[in-house]
Amino acid sequence: MSSENENEPLDNELQPENLEPQEIITKITGMYEDWFLDYASYVILERAVPAIEDGLKPVQRRILHSMKDLDDGRYNKVANIVGHTMQYHPHGDASISDAMVQIGQKNLMIDMQGNWGNILTGDRAAAARYIEARLSKFALDVVYNPKITEWQSSYDGRKREPVNLPIKFPLLLAQGAEGIAVGLSTKILPHNFIELIEASIKHLQGKRFKILPDFPTGGIADFTNYNDGLRGGKVRVRARISQRDKNTLVINEIPFSTTTGTLIDSILKANDKGKIKIKKIEDNTAAEVEILIHIPSGISPDKTIDALFAFTNCEISISPLGCVIEDNKPDFIGVSEMLRRSTDHTVELLKSELEIQLNELQEQWHFASLERIFIENRIYRDIEEEETWEGVIAAIDKGLQPHIKHLKRAVTEEDIVRLTEIRIKRISKFDIDKAQQKIDALEADIAQVKHHLEHLIEYAIDHFKRLRKTYGKDKERKTEISLFDDIEATKVVIRNTKLYVNRTEGFVGTSLRRDEYVADCSDIDDIICFTREGKMTVTKVDAKTFVGKDIIHVAIFKKKDKRTIYNMIYQDGRGGTTYVKRFAVSGVTRDREYDLTQGKKGSKIHYFSANPNGEAEIVTIHLRQSGSIKKLKFELDFSELDIKGRGVRGNVVTKYNIKRVELKEQGISTLKPRKIWFDDTVRRINVDGRGDLLGEFRGKDRLLIIEQNGIAKTVFPEVTLHFSSDMVVLEKWNPKKPISAIYWDGEKEKYYVKRFLIEHPEREEHFISEHPKSFLEIVSTDYRPVAEVVYNKLRGKDQKPNDEINLEEFIAVKGIKAHGNRLTTEKVKQINLLDPLPYEEELPEVIPEEESTTELNNPLQLKKDSTFTEGNTSENTKNPSDSDGDDTPELDGNGEQITLF
Repeated sequence: MSSENENEPLDNELQPENLEPQEIITKITGMYEDWFLDYASYVILERAVPAIEDGLKPVQRRILHSMKDLDDGRYNKVANIVGHTMQYHPHGDASISDAMVQIGQKNLMIDMQGNWGNILTGDRAAAARYIEARLSKFALDVVYNPKITEWQSSYDGRKREPVNLPIKFPLLLAQGAEGIAVGLSTKILPHNFIELIEASIKHLQGKRFKILPDFPTGGIADFTNYNDGLRGGKVRVRARISQRDKNTLVINEIPFSTTTGTLIDSILKANDKGKIKIKKIEDNTAAEVEILIHIPSGISPDKTIDALFAFTNCEISISPLGCVIEDNKPDFIGVSEMLRRSTDHTVELLKSELEIQLNELQEQWHFASLERIFIENRIYRDIEEEETWEGVIAAIDKGLQPHIKHLKRAVTEEDIVRLTEIRIKRISKFDIDKAQQKIDALEADIAQVKHHLEHLIEYAIDHFKRLRKTYGKDKERKTEISLFDDIEATKVVIRNTKLYVNRTEGFVGTSLRRDEYVADCSDIDDIICFTREGKMTVTKVDAKTFVGKDIIHVAIFKKKDKRTIYNMIYQDGRGGTTYVKRFAVSGVTRDREYDLTQGKKGSKIHYFSANPNGEAEIVTIHLRQSGSIKKLKFELDFSELDIKGRGVRGNVVTKYNIKRVELKEQGISTLKPRKIWFDDTVRRINVDGRGDLLGEFRGKDRLLIIEQNGIAKTVFPEVTLHFSSDMVVLEKWNPKKPISAIYWDGEKEKYYVKRFLIEHPEREEHFISEHPKSFLEIVSTDYRPVAEVVYNKLRGKDQKPNDEINLEEFIAVKGIKAHGNRLTTEKVKQINLLDPLPYEEELPEVIPEEESTTELNNPLQLKKDSTFTEGNTSENTKNPSDSDGDDTPELDGNGEQITLF
């Protein structure tokens, strides 16, 4: 028994209990260690990556070679071409037909017939048995020349196929290429046919050039970060979207690598997620793209276009990667280097063709000269008495010797044999003059070819110019080159979710429907929250999030927002000093809690306000009776404080306990004026540049609104305002600028003229008669308006000429309730407002920026008689770097830079 155990393999032996099993490492040797590398190399070289010499992958090269084999000028069934290609390509018919369709859809190398699919809609081509193809004239011109082609055996040794096709054009850049191999990929974008030719010419001329992609689907592209097509580059491509009317958008071009189907799917998904709002989509695409997007009333078309770019495939990013095969190994190069190498390779091919052509012409000249000597000198008679072949050769050679000194090379036996093959009929009809003309023509051709070889670069340039002239028609650039503005998704997203807050328990979220409503939001928004203890948190919108008990303010957070200013009065610790500060929050780390106080236990906020346009209110501070305090109430004007970073300690308000803080007066903005636009489509104002610019507005500035019913009013420009369709005037209000109006008085049935100023900007007022038949004819806010009065023609009387009335001279500026002056006693047919007379408006005094109180880093200005002047300690902050606001990186308590998101 023991002997049998000794003969068993080591793996089956019983191991002692006190010993652990030993790990056995078995090395794979022989063919196993090379198999994967061989497979990877094969995929890279033979399937996925194009060669730099001709810009083709092996399957594409074999398809074009097979089409040349079958070419007889007529169309061939694609199935026939696929079957023929299988003699060279060992990977099945499906891969061949797919590759052939891709070549055909690029509309350069193959002349197609039948349904070859649609790159716009993504529709597949018909089956190979139904569609036909032949080589294009361009392909026949620049691709084939068997005399300069290097050949190799096919995979089974039965056929010969080209190693590379002698393509005399940068085909790789014209068609583009994409492929994924083992651990390697390539993505070369297509470029414009004409621009490639022009770049090749510039390269041959020694000039600098730059080439950018051009996509067959058109669109608009930003190539700022193209990086010459190398790894790390990026191209942003957008669909071409236009506005047909207020409720309809049209997409006429789509981004490269998308289809109308995928584009529409992405739009529908964005609509389902609430990112955009649309009514329906119509796809009318046929030969050209036409996608109609219908949007609801009240939705801005401009904003919807931006939202389409932000949330759908209407804008995509493409990352190019220039990888080619050169000398049987992958090489990562940019598109400029690809063009240089391709152009230089074209020059070498042209040189080879010229050298072969020169050699052929010289051989033709040599034999033509021999033929003339042979016939003209009747050397053929010298062979009549010869009885052997050797004698015939010798006789002809002897007869030629006196006449061949001018030949370029020696006469060989092969030349003499060719002379013996001349027929008697040709000898009898030989014309010496025609023979000499042929020799002269050959000498001219030889001289021309030699000239081309001596001036090879000029010859190559002419070659490219010929290609541009012959094949450049209808190949203009399709993709517009542009620079894109970054679209902030939070500015264009549709906010169709409601945000709620439970201030006591400290929860915010979209699922707290029984609690206090805050605002409309979207799932990409962030929320900023402040608590009574002086803590601040920014977090993502979610169903329910705990941010801290006793919330005093919650709102949608706007990144990089320096116009929203927070005014805060807080007590530093229990019974400590009270400070005041103003600050903006432009960037923080999400879900991190920030302490806006000094961090002492018992700190609390006495007063807090969030001001979307930097308003600075006035508050009244009431102190608790304590000891010998004489002044228990005083005012604090936030406009006297400088706006600094949120981490500063602030300025001392008082060292005594505060009973309460009351708002005394609403404030105005202390920031620089902001530009405001009016979007007539949605009848709203905005600060995003949509619509017509109304002007730059400061805190006290108002909008003037005049409606068709004769109501004038002024309002502060809040983005939440909505304007009626009866509005006839909307502009920045100038209190000193008079308003001129002509109206029909329904009671007196006459036209009246009046000029007035807004007397009570805080309320709306009627400035025409309130009779039900009264109506406003024209209104102008020009300083010197002019009106044209067209009169009715009375019976039996001549037409009274039109009057031009200068309203400034016609009536003086009076009160808004004044009736005005009667325009005329005649019958009026029509009143027109003409161009106003010139007027030089007095410009307001410009305050230098360094003296303006709107700057964020002005010295603090304090009232001398206020308790608020106790101890200006703004220089004693938790973080000195924050004292200049958000112009420098915000730091946390450890001096580390805060991450912006």
